[in-house]
This record gives sequence, structure tokens and C-alpha cells, in this order.
Amino acid sequence: MAKEFSVPPVVFPSSAGNPNVPHQRRAPSAPPFQPSRPTSASFVGGPSNPSLPFMSFDIGSAPSSSFSAPVFASAAGGPLSTGAASFDDEPPLLEELGINTRQIWRKTASILNPFRVNPDLYEDADLSGPFLFLMAFGLFQLLAGKFHFGIILGWVTVAALFLYVVFNMLAGRNGNLDLYRCLSLVGYCMLPMVIFSAVSLFVPHGGLVIFAMGAVFVLWSTRVCTRLLVELALCGDEHRGLMAYACWLVYMLFSLLVIF
Repeated sequence: MAKEFSVPPVVFPSSAGNPNVPHQRRAPSAPPFQPSRPTSASFVGGPSNPSLPFMSFDIGSAPSSSFSAPVFASAAGGPLSTGAASFDDEPPLLEELGINTRQIWRKTASILNPFRVNPDLYEDADLSGPFLFLMAFGLFQLLAGKFHFGIILGWVTVAALFLYVVFNMLAGRNGNLDLYRCLSLVGYCMLPMVIFSAVSLFVPHGGLVIFAMGAVFVLWSTRVCTRLLVELALCGDEHRGLMAYACWLVYMLFSLLVIF
């Protein structure tokens, strides 16, 4: 059981009621710090107290200026707007990469007519058209269930190297057929083989028709390739028969790849 204790009240004596209690003086509190505000004259003429370093700004004397947009310089030295406008004058991306689609189409149309081949179109050799023909040839073979992309690229490279070696051995020092042009010609003359590969998808492979078609397309490619090699290279007329036989061997291999 808790016990209760009586606590006497606490009485604090006041100095006003009892004169015997000494009076305690308190130190006067200092007024809060209030910095003096400079007058308008101090802003115009300078600080009011010369001993204090203070910067003054004259708003009224500042010149009025309008904001102007920054102008960036292009790599050519002019402003960016002229540099951006110069993109319209640049050639297309295919021409910068060396791919001339019009020239490829003209060469393709020239091969489609084996009796009117224009050798002047093939003075500027390229590999863009031959690469497209080889990819199309491999795609038609893939539709027939044959994956021959690596074989096609390898055989074309070996065939171009074979024709290059044979022609330069026959022509001797007078031969001017380079390997790049030879590879370009062999690739462009693959167009009849591409057509043969596409037509063979709709022809049965067990009859005589596919062999007759193969012979026609082989003669087509052989005639075009032989004429281009003879016309573009010097001293080629006297070796026309041998060059035709070498071209016939090359395109015969590709026709057998289609048939079998």
C-alpha cells in the first residue's frame, strides 16, 4: 500500500516585498544588430564609408542590350546554317560508296542481248553488280533446297583467277587484263546462270529439257564473256578460241551446280 507524504508549498521571496533580500541587477541587453541601409547617393557616387570596400552598381548607366542567339561555326568555317544547307548538294550515299545503279542497270541490259554487247560500258569495272548476281544465284539455289553461297563465291574467285592466268600467259607481255576487271566480267556474265537457276525451279530435273536449257544458257554466258575479254584486252583476237574454251569450262561448272 503506497504511503502519502505531505509536501510543503514552496514560496519564492520577492525583492519587492522583503527589503532584506539584496536586489540583483541584470546587465542591460544590447539592441539587435541592424545594418544601416545605404542611401541612393551611395549607389550612385560610391560607398558612404570609404574605409569599407564596397562595390556599387549604377543600374541607370548600364547600356541596354538585347539577347542574341549563339551562332555555331561549321567544319568548313561558315555558320552552321550554311553547313546544314550544303547537305542538299552532296551526292547520294550509293555514289559515295562507289555504287552507280544506273551503270549497273546499263551493264545488265547489255548482257541480256548477247548479240549487241557494248564493251565500252565495262571499262569502269565494279563488283557491286556481280555481288548482287551471285547473291541472287545463291538465293535461287536456296529455294531449290541447296545451300551453295560459299561454293558460288569460291568458284567465281577461282574462275576469275583461272581466266586471268590463262589470258596473261597467252598474251605475254602485251596483256593488260587485271584481276579486278576479270573478276567483274566473270560476275556480270553470271546473269544467264542466274536466269537459268530461277527457271530451273519450275522445270523437272530428271528429263532432257533441263540439260537443253543448261546448254543454251552456258553458250550465252560463254559468248558474252569471251567477247568482253577480247574487246577490253589487247591482243585478244588471236586467242579468241582458247578464251572461249576457258569461259565454257567455267560456266559449265555453274550449270552442273544448278542441274545436280
